[in-house]
Amino acid sequence: MNAPPFAHALLPLDDAIEIVAARVVPLPAEQVPVEEAGGRFVAQAVPAATDLPPFTNSALDGYAVRADDTPGRLVVVGESAAGMPYEGEVGPGEAARISTGAAIPDGADAIAQIEIVTVTDDGGAIEVSREVGFDEAVRHAGDDIRRGETVLEAGTRIGPAQLGAAISAGVGMLPCGRRPSVALLTTGSELRAPGMPLARGQIYDSNGPMLQLALAHAGATVTRIPAAVDTPEAHRQALAAALDHDVVISSGGVSVGAHDLVREIGRELGVEELLWRISMRPGKPVSFGVRGRTLVFGLPGNPVSTLVGFELFVRPALLALQGSRQPRAEFRRASLATSVRPNSIRDDMIRVKLTPAGTLEPVRGQQSHQIAIAARADALARIPAGTEELPAGTEVAYLPLHSC
Repeated sequence: MNAPPFAHALLPLDDAIEIVAARVVPLPAEQVPVEEAGGRFVAQAVPAATDLPPFTNSALDGYAVRADDTPGRLVVVGESAAGMPYEGEVGPGEAARISTGAAIPDGADAIAQIEIVTVTDDGGAIEVSREVGFDEAVRHAGDDIRRGETVLEAGTRIGPAQLGAAISAGVGMLPCGRRPSVALLTTGSELRAPGMPLARGQIYDSNGPMLQLALAHAGATVTRIPAAVDTPEAHRQALAAALDHDVVISSGGVSVGAHDLVREIGRELGVEELLWRISMRPGKPVSFGVRGRTLVFGLPGNPVSTLVGFELFVRPALLALQGSRQPRAEFRRASLATSVRPNSIRDDMIRVKLTPAGTLEPVRGQQSHQIAIAARADALARIPAGTEELPAGTEVAYLPLHSC
């Protein structure tokens, strides 16, 4: 006699994380105009196309001089401004007025800052009040990076600083991991669109928009599949339309109820299920499988369970598909602000706020349907399964929740 579905052994959380990670293969790279690459992941090391800075220039406003001529009186022979360099040479006893970032003229080897300079009435000469050191306020060509050196390592995510570095180093196109295409499907006859009137027994489809925002933040391109009512035909049609994407994410329909159809229909359509029912709370019914190279995640319908499953499994997979160097969920460590009683069987992912003292304070209300309370949390704290209460001050792992 077959065991009932709810007797399926619970999979340890860390094992589930490893199973998902093992099936993720980075997507092919594509060339992206550098100004459009924000948020993308570099697929291979990117060399600088020019020295940075590309020419030796001044670190401040002042006068380009020969250090050996200071202090003393110098004749002003010209000016070097940003984009309009002085083409002559600064000879002994001479100086050239210079702006920050302007090219240093030949012959000069230091900058006398404007604060130590007195200009004659006609502007034809200056008096430098103190000795200026050799190379003072000089920024040499290539002192940031040399042409051919790596400006961005493979797996780097392009943020503002990385974008500025690439452009400054002369890079026009970046090899980036392709953004994963994700089909997003919510299930349940009870779902209604946001803002529509609710009849008795109906709820708003909050998981769809919540996941769509989270997916966009993780770099995916999202296709919303119309919500499927609780019939095999509707599920079959929705999942069939979803499976030609890199990733399929469904919400609801993965537990053991009579109307939980996602896993069954998925198997009919060729999805190989690799895990189901994880030893964690909330989110125990999370499922994961593959069809070819398509990753198929079944998240529970309760919104907090959906959020937890996304952060632990889906977001890391999406980052890995794009070639991130650090795709795993990045847990940190901090102490509990108050005592916590663990679950005896499953790891608890409790919602917590970070206090000003840097400790973790559980929010009031830890049920998987309480998304309004979860919205006040800053992080998920992992409380290992056990029977002994964890006193205040116990150090635990926590995962910051992402915001957009």
